Amino acid sequence: MAMNLEAIQSELRKQKLDGWLFFDHHKRDALAYRVLGFTVDRHVTRRWYYLIPAEGEPAGLAHNVEPGMLDALPGKKAHYSSWQDQISGLRTLLRGQRRVAMQYSPNCAIPYVSMVDAGTVELVRSLGVEVVSSADLIQYFEARWNEESLESHLEAGRRVDQARRRAFEMIGGKIRAGAAITEHEVQQFIRKEFERTGLATADGPIVAVNAHASDPHYEPAADSSATISAGDFVLIDMWAKLDQPQSVYYDITWTGVCGEPSQKMRSVFAIVRDARDRAVERVKRAVAAKEEIHGFEVDDAARNFINEQGYGKYFVHRTGHSIGEDIHGSGANMDNLETHDERTVIPWTCFSIEPGIYLPDFGVRSELNVFVGDHEAIVTGEIQRELVII
Repeated sequence: MAMNLEAIQSELRKQKLDGWLFFDHHKRDALAYRVLGFTVDRHVTRRWYYLIPAEGEPAGLAHNVEPGMLDALPGKKAHYSSWQDQISGLRTLLRGQRRVAMQYSPNCAIPYVSMVDAGTVELVRSLGVEVVSSADLIQYFEARWNEESLESHLEAGRRVDQARRRAFEMIGGKIRAGAAITEHEVQQFIRKEFERTGLATADGPIVAVNAHASDPHYEPAADSSATISAGDFVLIDMWAKLDQPQSVYYDITWTGVCGEPSQKMRSVFAIVRDARDRAVERVKRAVAAKEEIHGFEVDDAARNFINEQGYGKYFVHRTGHSIGEDIHGSGANMDNLETHDERTVIPWTCFSIEPGIYLPDFGVRSELNVFVGDHEAIVTGEIQRELVII
């Protein structure tokens, strides 16, 4: 997709920035190539810089060994060879710039954006330029969906929800028949369902029984996964997208019990479910009222409730993550634990809400996806209200 220079410059002016300085070496910053809308089918062995000012024509600086690196982009290009020439060329490139955005995050608060090394930030600052985070710019140009993205997500959701129902039904059928079934076998069943229905995923899903469900990123292996038996607690976390270009992910977690749940299982599930619903309602109210809401505030809505119930120390991860063409997208995360995410939740973005309580003998997570439109926020798939009786 080609760079939208007019839109970038408009957003720079809104955010009161003089420019956006892109930098790369050895293709470390995939965000830069996506936002700028160009690809290079060769090694990037030398440093390049590209400045989009809030007003005026962009300009670039590339090395004489790779002088055509930025030819696909508009604006004049200068070249350097020595480190002295590089500093001189960068000084010229930044002339008149007081405050620029870079792929940098103070204290690495948002690691998805921290692509520029500390030394390069120091170099730019040494030239009298203030460097601020491009996190909000990245979200605006990377995390927002269009109508086609939303439709691909909704269709993926229908297919993933069907695979989830079939997986629980398969487990129940095996147990009732007295046949053995392992976590890994259920995982592979789901992968085949994905393939059969035109879904793609890079990894997963998670199928976790009892204490394994207390590990948020447990991965069943063929030679070591647990057998699922009557009375067991089962967690299934699954994510996939349509197997076609520009599709976006759908990501859910459901839990169930092979038989009658214990009172503790029911109670913990209800707390997680209600925490989830409080976070969803917090987003819905803010969007309907056109109130600005930040990622950390959504996390607070779920986490504060779990804390009030006495399970705070068992909720060990953020409440949710941005969703896009990558399962963990570039938008605001619902996080006030791992990071203090101050990014605003903006229209046409999507994210998970997935609080969890992880006890020694079992863990509960309930995950759904929320899409924020222009006037309302919606849950995009089926919503688990009670434990699945498998």
